[in-house]
Amino acid sequence: MTSTEQAAIIVLLLGEQQASDIIKYLNPREVQALGSAMMSVADIPQESVNAVLDDFVQTIKKQTNLGLGTNEYVETVFKRALGEDKASTVLGRILPGASSKGLEILRWMDPRAITDMISGEHPQVIAIILSVLEYDIAADVLNFLPAEKRAEILQRVANLESVQPSAMEELERIMKQQFSSNSSAKSSSFGGVKTAAKIMNFVKVDLESKIMGDLSAIDEDIMLKIQDNMFTFDNLSMVDNKAIQVLMRNVDQDMLMVALKGAGEEVKEKFFGNMSQRARAMFVDDMESKGPMRISDVEDAQKTIMRLARKLSDAGELVLAGRGDDFV
Repeated sequence: MTSTEQAAIIVLLLGEQQASDIIKYLNPREVQALGSAMMSVADIPQESVNAVLDDFVQTIKKQTNLGLGTNEYVETVFKRALGEDKASTVLGRILPGASSKGLEILRWMDPRAITDMISGEHPQVIAIILSVLEYDIAADVLNFLPAEKRAEILQRVANLESVQPSAMEELERIMKQQFSSNSSAKSSSFGGVKTAAKIMNFVKVDLESKIMGDLSAIDEDIMLKIQDNMFTFDNLSMVDNKAIQVLMRNVDQDMLMVALKGAGEEVKEKFFGNMSQRARAMFVDDMESKGPMRISDVEDAQKTIMRLARKLSDAGELVLAGRGDDFV
């Protein structure tokens, strides 16, 4: 039983008021996952319910009440130490749920609806909005936006570090018009190259080529930085064996040999581990017989394989674990 299914059982055992009090703290993805799990576990045996409860009680016993009221305590201390303005900047980066009410509502909206609402706004406003959305949702919104705006918007996402009060006031004005929602303007941390890269990780391959090409014409340096932070060949070490096997069936063996010549040991072992002992020995012998390879040839092979991996991922034939997540 997954942790989500266990959580669903606990919520189902609570009263309606307590359950709703918990759910209101979840983000849209968590609500959807929990709701689906609640439907799927409705008829499980009592023994399974007892096991979940026992595990829950043991977990609670290990917890302390140290975290209770932490947000309010940290906020008060920081404001006293740094003053209202500086504290708002720091708290906007470290406190959960510190984003504006208007932006928070966007997280619950359909990508098409978000696009319809923001498509006529200034590219900087759109960039801020994309920066606070889930990366795959932001990628869908980017897809729906006019083609001539995409590169500039992605450039602005990559150049974002903090959003000053004047920009937040403008954004709040837009949100207020749409949702009649109010919240105080504060300097907030959004965007950056990594955010832009994560959004691009979820963009379809054909669209990625067009956007990155347009962005290169506007700001080649930013384009290269984004490209460097996207899902790379070395990140394949995090992909599961099933996905590696699918990829190996679709990749030319000579190209894979070239790509692996310049790969890290973890990636090499990931591929070698999905070969039989005999096939691995033959593959390594053939790879070593190729001799030294130009770095440019290795990089080209790796990029070609990653482009194929993205296409297979877009088609649902494999899952690139970590796509859109932080890489280590």
